[in-house]
Amino acid sequence: MVFPFSSIEDFRVELKSEHELFRKTVREFAERELEPHLREIERTNQIPQQLLKKAAELGYFGLGIPEEYGGQGTDLIYNSIYVEEVSRICPAFTVATLVHGLFTFPVLKFGTEEQRRKYVIPLARGEKHAAHATTEPGAGSDVAAIETTAKEKDGGWVINGRKYFISGADKADYFIVLARTSPPPSKKERWKGLTFFIVERGTEGFRVGEKIEVVGIRGSHPCEVILDNVYVPDENRVGEEGMGFKIAMETYDHGRLGVAAQAVGVAQAAFEKSLQYTMQRRAFERPLLGFQAVQFHISEMLTYLEAARLMLYWASHLATQERPEAVFAASMAKLFATEAAEKAALKAITVHGGMGVAVEGMVERFLRDVQIFKTYEGTNDIQRLVIMRQMMKQAFGMEIS
Repeated sequence: MVFPFSSIEDFRVELKSEHELFRKTVREFAERELEPHLREIERTNQIPQQLLKKAAELGYFGLGIPEEYGGQGTDLIYNSIYVEEVSRICPAFTVATLVHGLFTFPVLKFGTEEQRRKYVIPLARGEKHAAHATTEPGAGSDVAAIETTAKEKDGGWVINGRKYFISGADKADYFIVLARTSPPPSKKERWKGLTFFIVERGTEGFRVGEKIEVVGIRGSHPCEVILDNVYVPDENRVGEEGMGFKIAMETYDHGRLGVAAQAVGVAQAAFEKSLQYTMQRRAFERPLLGFQAVQFHISEMLTYLEAARLMLYWASHLATQERPEAVFAASMAKLFATEAAEKAALKAITVHGGMGVAVEGMVERFLRDVQIFKTYEGTNDIQRLVIMRQMMKQAFGMEIS
């Protein structure tokens, strides 16, 4: 009995030797290039530009993008491996290098060929950066509640509104913006009437506002974005008018895999750091690891870590195969991995004692980072709703609110 799946074969994870070779290459990059700058990034809340340039040279900006548009043509498992390995050292760096996926995915799937060639190619090469602007002060998890408007004028659209908590906005050259182009027909159909548009930095009336200081992921700055009578031609519309909500939901289904991978990377780091510390630190004339209570903590950390990794790779495999089950598998992976990482972070602080809560110890940052993972790309309670709704839809064809 594998309900709500149809067969035990649905739980297959197919990994290749190329995936392992790629993982080793990314780990070497993270340890050699990123780790020496980690304290600097935590202290300054900035990622050195030369690190982004190096990542571009290695093709990391092009992961998941077809070769015809300047990318690596890799599957989603490569993305998950990259995010996991880099997040083991610096989760913010994965935001800086792959947040444009929330721009490229809808453009590749729903945009025009002209949009793909104009915008995706320079993003895949790391020559330009992009951001996804949906969230507003009064509309986060409830995407249908956005108040930004786009009104037709002179063969284009005039956009007015304010976006909030936009990752990568400080560096972005291109923004994909969700706006309401028509009022919803009813309260039950509030999701209707939303449309995506591409807005370029420098467009009159468009500006990136203040940076928002958040508790974790030092080196990545969410910002507010202000649109004041911003005119864009209709050729900048992405997808059909009024289909923005569905495009957004499909985009976030893919984005959740990245958050799950971030969480697995942090859980791995917390486990490794805790194991190393408890082997070296002595108390009462023996290593901390000699105490059964400490052994329990380490054992539980490893168990949650491996379970989260398996769920991540399983969901990534389903998404690569474009299976419909990938939608709630991604939500389950995000939900489980982020909460497993939180458990690992808390246990890491516990076994490190005083060093666990000291900023200098670089352990408390794990817990801070996880709070961001649990929040963006849909909070974990939203994931619980997505899981239930998708399960009922697939198993019984039922739509539940």
